[in-house]
Amino acid sequence: MNEQMRSKYGTGGVDKKNSEGYSDPTVYEALRNIKKEDKVFRPLVFICSPYAGDIEKNTERAKMYSRFAVFERNAIAFAPHLLLPLYLSDDDPEERELALFMDIVFLGKCNELWVFGEKITNGMQREIDKAKKRCMKIRYFTEDMEEVESCS
Repeated sequence: MNEQMRSKYGTGGVDKKNSEGYSDPTVYEALRNIKKEDKVFRPLVFICSPYAGDIEKNTERAKMYSRFAVFERNAIAFAPHLLLPLYLSDDDPEERELALFMDIVFLGKCNELWVFGEKITNGMQREIDKAKKRCMKIRYFTEDMEEVESCS
């Protein structure tokens, strides 16, 4: 690898030289610090909220909760009830059970469980119980996305 490639690619894509080819350590350090900030840890959070019942309203709420996790709390949101209904039917008992099983598998890949709303459905309770059994961090939020203390 030649010096030009090493200076450009050996430092995380930040070039040590300016556009005219001269060394520019001040800009280089500033850009490296920006790159480091881009790599701040973001927890993978499992969004736990109602799906059954008013599916349209609950789907919109799950999207809103996911955006809140990403943009307000710097997390990586995962809401399986936004994904799985694309190819599994909640009306078919076997497919619903498969979806709940898959939820638990996905939950195991997440760092935290975030529970939204006061109403806890049977599916949500299964996810909460599994998270507790795994000693995962569980955070509770109102429907308005205000964090509340856990009762458990």
